[in-house]
Amino acid sequence: MGLSDDGVKGESWDVGKSKSKKKKDGVVEDAGCWVRLRCFGSCISSRSKVDSSVSGISTHCESKSTNDTSRDHPVAPIVSPTTTSNAESNSSTSKLEEELKVSSRLRKFAFNDLKWATRNFRPESLLGEGGFGCVFKGWIEENGTAPVKPGTGLTVAVKTLNHDGLQGHKEWLAEVSFLGDLIHPNLVKLIGYCIEDDQRLLVYEFMPRGSLENHLFRRALPLPWSIRMRIALGAARGLAFLHEEAERPVIYRDFKTSNILLDADYNAKLSDFGLAKDGPEGDKTHVSTRVMGTYGYAAPEYVMTGHLTSRSDVYSFGVVLLEMLTGRRSMDKNRPNGEHNLVEWAKPHLGERRRFYRLIDPQLEGHFSIKGAQKAAQLATRCLSRDPKARPLMSEVVEALKPLPGLKDMASTSYYFQTIQVDRVGSSPSGRNGSRTQPGSIPRNGLLHPRSLSIPNGSHASPYHHQFPQNSPKPNGKP
Repeated sequence: MGLSDDGVKGESWDVGKSKSKKKKDGVVEDAGCWVRLRCFGSCISSRSKVDSSVSGISTHCESKSTNDTSRDHPVAPIVSPTTTSNAESNSSTSKLEEELKVSSRLRKFAFNDLKWATRNFRPESLLGEGGFGCVFKGWIEENGTAPVKPGTGLTVAVKTLNHDGLQGHKEWLAEVSFLGDLIHPNLVKLIGYCIEDDQRLLVYEFMPRGSLENHLFRRALPLPWSIRMRIALGAARGLAFLHEEAERPVIYRDFKTSNILLDADYNAKLSDFGLAKDGPEGDKTHVSTRVMGTYGYAAPEYVMTGHLTSRSDVYSFGVVLLEMLTGRRSMDKNRPNGEHNLVEWAKPHLGERRRFYRLIDPQLEGHFSIKGAQKAAQLATRCLSRDPKARPLMSEVVEALKPLPGLKDMASTSYYFQTIQVDRVGSSPSGRNGSRTQPGSIPRNGLLHPRSLSIPNGSHASPYHHQFPQNSPKPNGKP
């Protein structure tokens, strides 16, 4: 959803339809400065409209397919202020608000207030690309809607609607519909919304640590093992709430690392409910829908039949857990043949002890719990079962994950693990050339890279600065 300084949203795919978004060797290019510059370039043209008219912000960041008709949310017409009177616009807005049945807890923002809260949607406020528009950082009153001076009040993320297609508007309705009613510590909080003429904006809590995707795949230093397990537990609790505790069961349908955002204490919160669906009711076993989601995360039975159940989310959770174990993306065509699909590559490793150790993210350099990794791998295997009925409930996943962040049996102290690493180095190019090895060291790309996760004051790489503040969690996951 892009509710953070580095929360650039990953690509969601309409399975079976090609995307216009630029790819490199089949991998969506949505990272780093390129997306920020691309989004900035497309959003900057809309700033001129903002400057000339209160109703003129028409962001043009790339978004999900505009041809999707997969959800059954009602769609209200987008009213153009250039062809409709103010009275008609206000009438349309009122009808839409009645149709939405907006939760009373949500704040209703004036467009001008959000304009000033984000400093006129200036480039410095741009956070990235959301599912249907650009996302800007802003500041508002703690308990109100008025803008305040940057660095004061409540920091928020303001997501704007891409007016270019129907899909963005439907996702906007879905976000308000679901997050307006759903409140849980592991779901991103929707603070309010703006409906003014043709404007559609959403205001969320700001997530300072960014996305799990960025920590796993874009940071120089690895995310510590215990924090990975804490994040997995928090994300599992979010899904368990949607499936088993919410008043109306919800199928998330787009569970992936880029949609797991982290607060200052690394608490995981699910974001972007644009693809969410109400679960089956009565004696129905599934929801039939057009196949939507993100390639590499979608459950095989859903891709083949369009039958959506909560177990589809469980499969996606298994893929993410596997990404956290291995440090590999769900799909990566830059890897050698046979390793493009993470699930297919990893499954043979999960059940065999010696091969299992080779599965774990080498950047951890042995700083992971042996029992914890084994239990997490077993859990991932269950979640990834091709038989949906064999997959656990998310409440069972939560119970299985609860003890894992606190386990202390580090693999780096295991003689068996050290032997495997020495064998691996001996078979690597550097080992054959006579490089000396240290027990517990792990080769990266065929080269030894001894490095400790221990950093003075317990700090490690930050999404935005070279180091976290002094009160950041230590590698063992404790504040």
